[in-house]
Amino acid sequence: MTAAIRQRLTDMQPAQQAGILCNDPQFQRFAATRSGLPGHQFNASAAAEYLRGVCQIDSRTALNTSAPAQSQFAALRTEFDAWSGRIAQQR
Repeated sequence: MTAAIRQRLTDMQPAQQAGILCNDPQFQRFAATRSGLPGHQFNASAAAEYLRGVCQIDSRTALNTSAPAQSQFAALRTEFDAWSGRIAQQR
């Protein structure tokens, strides 16, 4: 019997997390809203472009080695989690 082991998102490399996040329809809506297009939804490619712009990187793989990009990515994930209701927002 083989059990499938599902890796937690937080246990993955940042670039892998970013790839998964950009394919999440809820993140795609978040990215569109933050880009001034409320009520719209980006596709995965546009969400990735948004993420690269926010993190000031040319490629998501830079998230694995750039400390400033990792900090920006962590802040972006926190903003998204608050926006999506996954964590409570600050008052």
